[in-house]
Amino acid sequence: VQLQASGGGLVQAGDSLRLSCAASGRTISSYAIGWFRQAPGRERDFVTVISSTDGTTYYADSVKGRFTIFRDNAKNTVYLQVSSLKPEDTVVYYCAASRVFYYSTYHQVRGYDYWGQGTLVTVSS
Repeated sequence: VQLQASGGGLVQAGDSLRLSCAASGRTISSYAIGWFRQAPGRERDFVTVISSTDGTTYYADSVKGRFTIFRDNAKNTVYLQVSSLKPEDTVVYYCAASRVFYYSTYHQVRGYDYWGQGTLVTVSS
């Protein structure tokens, strides 16, 4: 499966954005889809994941209540709705796909088999 992340841009603190992770080559509903983010010089951090089976979602504590992940299988796309953006949310966001959802690794980079190219979100104060 190939993943294409998009939707990033320059926004002001408090604004909202919808990031998209579009799949090609395979049906996205067959994969657990995660979002990670990475600041320059830092590790890639887990943001959220949605399972392939029952749509169970998990979020990092830092984004709970502000970010929402959801699927649109008809569009073969997973979205990340980000709200109440803060300047510290200024990073590159990546989506990734895992063939199998493991509770032990869904929050880790090594838990995913395929990665998109990333989309930059810049939040001005």
